[in-house]
Amino acid sequence: MNCEKKVAFENLGNLANDDITGAAFSSPGSVDTKAGVVKGFSAMPYLHHFSIVQELTEALDVPVTFENDAYCAALAESWQGAARGVQNAIFIVIGSGIGGAIISEGKILKGRNLFGGEFGYMMMDAEYSFSDLASPVNTARRYTEESGSQIAISGQELFERADRGESLAQKHVDQMLDALGRGIQMLSVVLNPDRVLLGGAISERDGLLEEVTQRAHGYLKRTQATDVVLDIETCQFRNQANLLGAVAAHYSQTRQ
Repeated sequence: MNCEKKVAFENLGNLANDDITGAAFSSPGSVDTKAGVVKGFSAMPYLHHFSIVQELTEALDVPVTFENDAYCAALAESWQGAARGVQNAIFIVIGSGIGGAIISEGKILKGRNLFGGEFGYMMMDAEYSFSDLASPVNTARRYTEESGSQIAISGQELFERADRGESLAQKHVDQMLDALGRGIQMLSVVLNPDRVLLGGAISERDGLLEEVTQRAHGYLKRTQATDVVLDIETCQFRNQANLLGAVAAHYSQTRQ
């Protein structure tokens, strides 16, 4: 174990006490729950491609479980939230990239290589992926580049500038919302879910759900897929969904 990991894990170990019986983690990347390894890649590369579950178990001295963050959000909403009782749903988690999950017949569809629901990798054109175009973080980065500013801004600040009437900010927000609408249209005609759930902090923004729904309907109409019934909602547990879902995954994995 390298020094940085060792210090971080020792600090976590200091948090353990007799009242803690387990540790549940919601993680980016393709989480192999059997191997205890986070595969793929994400904005947090230090999580990937080593026996993270084993090392944390040794550091904390309690059972440790990991699950993909979007899967955790889906588990939470299916368990007690906006997808409770829904057999087929897709979850689009809007953050630093675009995460996702598919609930098929009441169960998470992980796929052969644990990439089920990784909607962010979809290529929206010859250059940009769904994550590139629909993430507020990436949208804010493109805005900063076009503006010529040397100071990076957050997605929230980008929306605030658009609300104040700044035309360049409005242009980039419009492009982001349009990408979300197109992505939902694509997923809806391929998977035809009973419900589409939007998560991530930006999903709480007033008017976003209605705007994205309108754009998705527009693309369905353009492709003559008007028989597709869209039921789009925001996640009930908002930013807490992945934490609650991590607990659900922990119970499931430790009881197997």
